[in-house]
Amino acid sequence: MNYNRRKFLQSAGMLALGGVALSGKAASLLNYKPQHAVGLQLFTFFGVIDDDVKGTLTKIAAVGYKEMESAFSKKGGYYGLKPKEFKALVNDLGMSWKSHHVIGAPFKLPKGYKMPVGADGKPMVLPTMMNLRDNMQQIVDEVAEGGLQYLVCANAPTGTLEEIKSTVEILNKTGEAAKKAGIQFCYHNHDMEFKEVEGKVPYHLLLSETDANNVKMELDLAWAVKGGQDPVELFKKHPGRFPLWHVKDLDASHADILPVGSGTINFKRIFENQAAAGMQHFFVEHDMPKDAYGSIKSSFEYITQTLKA
Repeated sequence: MNYNRRKFLQSAGMLALGGVALSGKAASLLNYKPQHAVGLQLFTFFGVIDDDVKGTLTKIAAVGYKEMESAFSKKGGYYGLKPKEFKALVNDLGMSWKSHHVIGAPFKLPKGYKMPVGADGKPMVLPTMMNLRDNMQQIVDEVAEGGLQYLVCANAPTGTLEEIKSTVEILNKTGEAAKKAGIQFCYHNHDMEFKEVEGKVPYHLLLSETDANNVKMELDLAWAVKGGQDPVELFKKHPGRFPLWHVKDLDASHADILPVGSGTINFKRIFENQAAAGMQHFFVEHDMPKDAYGSIKSSFEYITQTLKA
């Protein structure tokens, strides 16, 4: 509970004790909960932000986004900056840097996937990326240096039971190290974690075999829906396990990602169950959009004006 709300509730309580009758409208204010700041996952600008980091963040801030979750950069590091430098840049623009994405094991494209094409028409080439299997402590130390609240494993191998076992070990080990540094560690899903492997659902194993306090989940709502899941049912089965969300939409066939509010996902129902999830922050994301600025503006308008999240 923040300071202002606490002071408000204390004052309202004193009025009630003093015999002042609260009207229905005034009573409803006592149940008021501040709206969440709208966050953005910067993977939405993958292939764009590295060309002009400050300019991109300035335009994002102008839309109204207040919280940032960083991801991979062609420049390496944190869009070519040190953790404290990136934090200062974000803060100077009136935003806060909450979370950072890393990969769980050395990067390899899933079967059937190809690297996205850059502005030059050629497949993008990424620098060597640190991963939790090989660089866990360095990653945790850098995130702590940046003053982040969350570190998130963006993906990890789950194609075989052996890979799942290895991923569980990596997640538990990182969760312990992050906790010691005062950071909450989370795992981010795609749809592949919901596809059975030798009769087991990887995501269920990740939930049951990792420490529920050290390893929370960042539920990507669209990928979960694409994987045949009902986010609300996940919240009810694992209450408090989902402090972070990724918010994006899907078309009717679940083939294409769309700006929030322009597809088929029932966000109203999902956000009504945020308490069960334990949600603390959510980040809009649109993987490889044709028009990143248009997409985040449309999503922001829907979330703040229609959804009123």
